[in-house]
Amino acid sequence: MNWLISVLVTVAIGFLPAAQAAAPAPDQMVRETTDHILSLIRKNRALYQNDQRKLYAMVDQHVLPHFDFRKMSALVLGSNWREADGAQRDRFTSEFRQLLVRTYATALLKYNDEKVVMLPYRAALPDDRTVTVKTEVRRASQAPIPINYDFYLNRDGQWKVYDVSIEGVSIVTSYTNTYAERIRRDGLEKLIASLSQDSRGGKPRGTQ
Repeated sequence: MNWLISVLVTVAIGFLPAAQAAAPAPDQMVRETTDHILSLIRKNRALYQNDQRKLYAMVDQHVLPHFDFRKMSALVLGSNWREADGAQRDRFTSEFRQLLVRTYATALLKYNDEKVVMLPYRAALPDDRTVTVKTEVRRASQAPIPINYDFYLNRDGQWKVYDVSIEGVSIVTSYTNTYAERIRRDGLEKLIASLSQDSRGGKPRGTQ
């Protein structure tokens, strides 16, 4: 999964929505912000390479606010989330968010102008709470890479991303499997401490 996280999410991240006052349909959010995010990378690549703080800030501003990290954290930890206390949940959510900031930001710099195509989208019905937006990354002389975005409608009427699947592999499921093993071996507190140490060191750890 490291290869998927560190390379393919480069393109995936470009489709996530920029800040908006209203709540457009998920496919509209994906479509309208693609050019903006990828334009920032093309225009500011040298700046971001020389100052990762600016790269992290760009990801934090334009991309990650549209993830629901608490929901993702609950899904990733599963039964361990239910057994954790409030402080542990808050700390894990914060550290998991920082992990994805670093991982996504690092991957963004590897974007090489691949063509991304929106696939047909089934609009949400009035009572639908979840939808999937499907895209493909198309590369010369290579098979396309499917990237799907799972959205849910929160209580505030905002569509939020709670998972991304790349070539059929769910990011949430991948972290779930990895972290479940680490928690069984070392416990939740040691996992959180390890994520915090990685964050202070500034290195994306992925799903190792």
